[in-house]
Amino acid sequence: MVLPELAKIIFADWRLTVVFSKRKKQIMARMKILLTQDVPTLGLAGDIRTVAVGYARNYLMPRGYAILATKGAQKQAEEIRQAGVRRRAQERANAEAQAQVISGARLLFQARAGDNDRLYGSVTNAEIADKLAETVGFEIDRRKLQLGQPIRDLGLYDLEIRLVPEVNATFVVGVVREGEDWAAAEARAAVLAAAEAAKAAAAKAEAAAAAADEAIEDADDAVEEAVTETEGE
Repeated sequence: MVLPELAKIIFADWRLTVVFSKRKKQIMARMKILLTQDVPTLGLAGDIRTVAVGYARNYLMPRGYAILATKGAQKQAEEIRQAGVRRRAQERANAEAQAQVISGARLLFQARAGDNDRLYGSVTNAEIADKLAETVGFEIDRRKLQLGQPIRDLGLYDLEIRLVPEVNATFVVGVVREGEDWAAAEARAAVLAAAEAAKAAAAKAEAAAAAADEAIEDADDAVEEAVTETEGE
């Protein structure tokens, strides 16, 4: 009875080893591909890259971002590269034109808020993108808005949108209570700015006072030390 059980254990261990070995080979398998589109963090159209087989077959190739880098395909690399250069130049020109329209735009949102100016909800990047699109007359990709977190407080916010690398535009979002307008937003911003300035001035004065106290203490210590030395003589 012992030998058959031992044989089963050995066989199971062998099968497990074979499975893991095959899986390891699959994970480590790589292939050369030719990019037909720009892929962030990987390369530009026309570049030849070596990537994991799964990444190429399951993501890049089905989406038309790359093809297998055969000898025939590699002959097309320069043509694909030049087409990419022309496309990026056109995209940049379009982005620069859009940036001029977006720059300086002012979007006002009215929302319910508590006495502490905290919103009963938030203003999201999707809402901002929709209103910006209505204002400028063309589609806005919300993912390009440089907004880390939704806006949850009343106030004025300078926001940035990155249209393409190195082409950005800045616009203003005002969030006010229901029934208020830009004047209320600007007045509230002025009050907050004055409060921040007063706070900074108070901190500066406190630091100066602390430095003065320390200087007086140092002077007192110096006088006391001088008196002690004189008495010792």
